[in-house]
Amino acid sequence: MLGKRKSRHARQFAIIGLGRFGSSLARTLFSMGNEVLAVDYNSERIQEMANLVTHAVQADGTDENAMRSLGIRNADVVVVSIGDLQPSILATLIMKELGVRYIVAKAVSEVHGKVLEKLGADRVVYPERDMGNRVAHNLVSGNLIDYIELAPNYSIVEVVAKAEFANRTLKAIDLRAKYGINIIAVKRGSEIVVVPGADYCIERGDVLVAMGAADKLEQLEEN
Repeated sequence: MLGKRKSRHARQFAIIGLGRFGSSLARTLFSMGNEVLAVDYNSERIQEMANLVTHAVQADGTDENAMRSLGIRNADVVVVSIGDLQPSILATLIMKELGVRYIVAKAVSEVHGKVLEKLGADRVVYPERDMGNRVAHNLVSGNLIDYIELAPNYSIVEVVAKAEFANRTLKAIDLRAKYGINIIAVKRGSEIVVVPGADYCIERGDVLVAMGAADKLEQLEEN
């Protein structure tokens, strides 16, 4: 099912498990122009995804022969998005044995995640925990738009610029020197300026995309 790329620019992804996280991920990756193979043992989920991805196949992610026949090892990235512990572990192990280049595995707990890492998952994600972090930050900060945890104490936030930043340059605000915070982009309406220079002037309503230590980023989240 997965073979030579149809486009040299598109990447090939295989998503095993089409729950809420897996389905959303598959649709988004496909909408971004990638080739997506969606796999689930549930026929209803496959029917729902049939026209939303490149290929949607009813198969068991813990069946090594079935995965081999789908050409799963040709994918650039395989995401094991199975919620149940045992099938998740087995599917991850099979992906490793089949020689998949990069394996992303969904975990529902810290223990689950540690097991997946031991089995060779290149990246373990915690969708429920990470979404909880985002919602919590949005609830306590009125000007926070998004929050991504990169490491236990290192994050990226997307936040509306504080009123006191208006009509001042990044050099004048000097967040890097004061807090060790780097502004990696500024959104102004439909315009996005990536890595703005020190002389870039912030306007009221600008959205700052900032990276730094989580406790320092809180300085940007205050109303």
